[in-house]
Amino acid sequence: MSAKKQKESNQPELPIEGAKPAEPAETKPARGEKKNVTNGNGADHIVAETVEAIAHRPFDPKKLEAGLHTRVDRGFLDYASYVIRDRAIPNLADGLKPVQRRILWALHEKDDGRFIKVANVVGHTMQYHPHGDASIGDALVVLANKRYLIEGQGNFGNIYTGDPAAAPRYIECRLTELARTEVFNDSITDFVPSYDGRNKEPVTLPCKLPLTLMLGTEGIAVGLSARILPHNFTELIEAQIAILKRQPFKCLPDFPTGGQMDARDYQDGKGTVKVRAKIKEKDESTVVIKELPPGTTTESLTASIEDAVAKGKLKVKSISDFTSEEVEIEIKAPSGVSAQQLIDALFAFTNCEVTITSRITVIRDNRPVELTVSEVLRENTDQLVRILKRELELREKNLLDELHYRTLERIFIEERIYKAIEKCKTNEAVLAAVHDGFKPLKKELIREIVDADVERLLQVRIRRISLFDINKHREEMERTKADLDTTRKNLKGLTKYVVSHLEALLEKYGPLYPRLTTKSARHEEIDVKEVAFKSFKVAYDRESGYVGYKVGGEEFKVECTKFDKVLLVFKDGTYKVTELPEKLFVGPELFFCGLPDRETVFTCAYTDRKASYLKRFKFGGTIMNKAYLCIPDKSRILFFAPETPKVLYVRYKPAPHQKINQQTCDPSKIEIKSPKTRGRQISIKDISSVTADPTRGWDELAATTEIVFA
Repeated sequence: MSAKKQKESNQPELPIEGAKPAEPAETKPARGEKKNVTNGNGADHIVAETVEAIAHRPFDPKKLEAGLHTRVDRGFLDYASYVIRDRAIPNLADGLKPVQRRILWALHEKDDGRFIKVANVVGHTMQYHPHGDASIGDALVVLANKRYLIEGQGNFGNIYTGDPAAAPRYIECRLTELARTEVFNDSITDFVPSYDGRNKEPVTLPCKLPLTLMLGTEGIAVGLSARILPHNFTELIEAQIAILKRQPFKCLPDFPTGGQMDARDYQDGKGTVKVRAKIKEKDESTVVIKELPPGTTTESLTASIEDAVAKGKLKVKSISDFTSEEVEIEIKAPSGVSAQQLIDALFAFTNCEVTITSRITVIRDNRPVELTVSEVLRENTDQLVRILKRELELREKNLLDELHYRTLERIFIEERIYKAIEKCKTNEAVLAAVHDGFKPLKKELIREIVDADVERLLQVRIRRISLFDINKHREEMERTKADLDTTRKNLKGLTKYVVSHLEALLEKYGPLYPRLTTKSARHEEIDVKEVAFKSFKVAYDRESGYVGYKVGGEEFKVECTKFDKVLLVFKDGTYKVTELPEKLFVGPELFFCGLPDRETVFTCAYTDRKASYLKRFKFGGTIMNKAYLCIPDKSRILFFAPETPKVLYVRYKPAPHQKINQQTCDPSKIEIKSPKTRGRQISIKDISSVTADPTRGWDELAATTEIVFA
């Protein structure tokens, strides 16, 4: 046996993939015996027992399968958690998804007040976002079209027509003033290393705006989704003021495409809203769509109208799209259809009315939670109070440091402490001389002097010392003290300060963001069956035996809507109600085709070869496609028609010794019953025909009598 094979034969079989075998001993010990093995470094390991246990352990596939299941489950949970927290669901703290936060941070780092190429912003954002430039560019365009945080220059697409934005190298953007002042503060931002460890990115931005509800968002994660509807900026700020003043408030969505909203089923962020396009009547037969429901474009809306026309749900004469900066879709109705009828049909059968479901799912404290609008606003308001308090405390500290340094500077120059360092030859001696110079004047200092203060004083230039103006210095000190007093006053009355901050935002930015979606108490409910157009003509071809709206027959020709059912009655008295047929084979024995109506009275004459009968009845309710009989079995219909004719003309077959060959009768004298009723007997004679039209074979000169029903 070769050395290689000998080595392989000594390796124990391991049931777990990737496990490292122990080095075999030179001589195999007895079972259960422990042996000390010394490696090259002199470290002693007792491994014989472990090797022996592995070598004699049987392979268990169930344990292997359980281990794989655990590994897959753990990997799936890790992936799901990552997608939920770091991809699809916004964070409650700043209302942003990670890609949006990284875009804004990149813009903040590069911000100099001028427009920046979007391609440069995308490249800079890729230092923080590890998922490619396409997702960054798309997210940036969406943020720019929402107007609040990013100002664009160039073609950023059209939210009305759905046209895409130009390539990133052709368009530019920058932060809005609102974003600069209300979203960023590097001094109170917490950072973590970026994905490659070369940079630091913010955990969340110290946002002072309720961006979660301002921007709105949609996200689909693993087993979790979010759909947060956008709300109006002014109404959100007013709601935050109401929260601070402990007053009631209510916020409703506001969509950038406008429209008319029915929010009666929107319960504080849960439920649905119905939004309709804004449609105006231009004249008696023309309507114009001026605003769109959310989630639609002029292209998709026009496509939904054309689809409804193709399916026969409505009729239009022409559709013209004149949209540019504003939506304008002109629709002309066909002759005989009013503009109001067309508007009702558009709401019923096209995307001119959409229903949107709201589900506010956000990340709070690193966990996904589902909240209401009120809860989100209260959380955002509490965060606003905390951020403004931190900013005031930081400002107070900076003002105290400034006062302290200005006091040191004045004493350092006025008392000529700098003269004492001229004879010092070491740095320690210089520091000691400055400290000694300030000892007699400790009472004038705001706090104890430290070495850092001394280092800063030693950097004062000679020009500064020689041109020192005590009066100007005192004015600066007074201004700083006034700022410090104001800051401390705001800290004591923090709620009042936060309210004034929000009121200033309203005054400055409120006119820039008016409500676009009109709020209405409720939309009129539209019965789709009532507003549907009669776009189908059901006909019957007796030769081929087919009935339907795609049959070119000449009989019946019943005008129907998409929602109508069709009543079919056959010569043997069988009848059934069926869906609107496209092309249905029924044979040559169809006697009647029409629309079923429970209130319609039908008149029927039939014969059973012994006698003939006449009856009036209503069909009532039926089960779809189930066959019923309206006359006795083995009978034959002679006459069948909806409503009640004034007169029926009955002709008999010629027979020996027959004196009367034709008669008339008044069907209205017969009571209305069910389809199963036998009816009133007409005669025992053989009947040739029963008609409501005397021109069909009626002999005006022959003797005629009226049938009298018993």
